[in-house]
Amino acid sequence: MSKIRVVLVEDHNLSRVGLVAALKQVDDIEVVGDAENGRKGLEMLRTMQPDVGIIDIGLPDIDGIELTQQLRKIQANLEPGDRSKVLILTMHEEENSVLAAFAAGADSYSLKDASLDTLVQAVRSTYEGNAWIDPNIARIVLKQARTSESESSATAVDPITTGSEDAKQMVKIDSAQSDVQQLLDTYPLTERELEVLELIVGGCSNAEISEKLYVTVGTVKTHVRSILNKLCVEDRTQAAVRALRSGLVS
Repeated sequence: MSKIRVVLVEDHNLSRVGLVAALKQVDDIEVVGDAENGRKGLEMLRTMQPDVGIIDIGLPDIDGIELTQQLRKIQANLEPGDRSKVLILTMHEEENSVLAAFAAGADSYSLKDASLDTLVQAVRSTYEGNAWIDPNIARIVLKQARTSESESSATAVDPITTGSEDAKQMVKIDSAQSDVQQLLDTYPLTERELEVLELIVGGCSNAEISEKLYVTVGTVKTHVRSILNKLCVEDRTQAAVRALRSGLVS
């Protein structure tokens, strides 16, 4: 059985040494390198091409999000299966941090104070190609999504204006996930829906989207419902994650 090759990028010496020592005790994980800053970590990830890179978001030179962006550019010409997976490790629990990490190309997101068993589970899940989000972070994101939905449901729905150019023109989007691409081929997003989706990913509420796009909140709600239906998701959070993971929004 081949081991999961891991590179750890963490600037806090005690944390890095402790994590390396702990992960070395796990039978199916092999720590092939560790780095104390982003530049050294990026070079190590580039040359060693591990299965999973565990990257601290708060590095002293280039942060984990920028490091992930640079890594994805370097690996852009590789086959998807040959690219290193990225597990972001952080103390941050804000929704925007999570979405920013996924937008940068991260595969998973875990808190630093997670238990070793949880971290190992995250590494294994990430290696298998699954997007893993720490349960504590997931609860925060879902709570925020429910709050936004409750606020929007309190506003009456206005009918969407028909006949406008943005309502008629469809946007062809190439998706990294075949199931999403098939959905979009059948039910493509309009230009306006894509704008709304980008703002959802950016963490905007319906009221904020309304203000930015100069439309009523009711019209925004209509667009949001259409987006959820076309992406086959149940809420705004799922739509944001699907959009980021499938390449709909960069």
